[in-house]
Amino acid sequence: MREIVFDTETTGLDPSAGDRVTEIGCVEVVDCIPTGRTFHTYVNPERDVPQVVTEITGLTAEFLADKPLFAEIAQKFLDFVGDAGLVAHNAPFDRGFINMELARLEHPVIADDRFRDTVAIARKKFPGSPASLDALCKRFNISLDSREKHGALTDAVLLADVYLELNGGRERALDLAGDAASAGSGTVFPPRRARPVPLTSLSTDAERAAHADFVATLGGGDSVWKRTGGL
Repeated sequence: MREIVFDTETTGLDPSAGDRVTEIGCVEVVDCIPTGRTFHTYVNPERDVPQVVTEITGLTAEFLADKPLFAEIAQKFLDFVGDAGLVAHNAPFDRGFINMELARLEHPVIADDRFRDTVAIARKKFPGSPASLDALCKRFNISLDSREKHGALTDAVLLADVYLELNGGRERALDLAGDAASAGSGTVFPPRRARPVPLTSLSTDAERAAHADFVATLGGGDSVWKRTGGL
């Protein structure tokens, strides 16, 4: 199942009061696993950006002045999304802004039932626990090192990791049943960050050769062990 995990940055909290979108970041996932495809753009909101918002996002009216208007990127965004479901953290907020911008262009809005809210999922899964994106990243040991300010693509990448964990965790990426790796899914295995100092191998050449011979008996070229590199 193809979905788009996305985030928006805006000039404020209320689209009905004149607040506008300033940034959109999207991450494509298939069966909850990131494929590597992303969409990102800044947007000229055609208005000022309050200082309190700049302190959170780092975005200023001056920086956004030469960026495309929403009207110029709307079709590119819709083409990337296609008919996929949309996943957001506090989805009613992002849905409200995206649909407001589409309505301003007299474009059909995106139906409510296409959105999934990771806040609601987290609160159901962990009742009584904090459900902010930061709190969920800490719960699942997802690094926040890349996040100096709130950025739409940065937050969408983090949310994609959180969404995977909320739906079964990284063991889902191994897909031992073969469902997510079925032909045509386009799914890729999430990359692992390289160790600063590689571990020394504890196996001998003979042991590695024996292991390779064993893996060769486990199936065709698309077997899990061959796709993930074995040991």
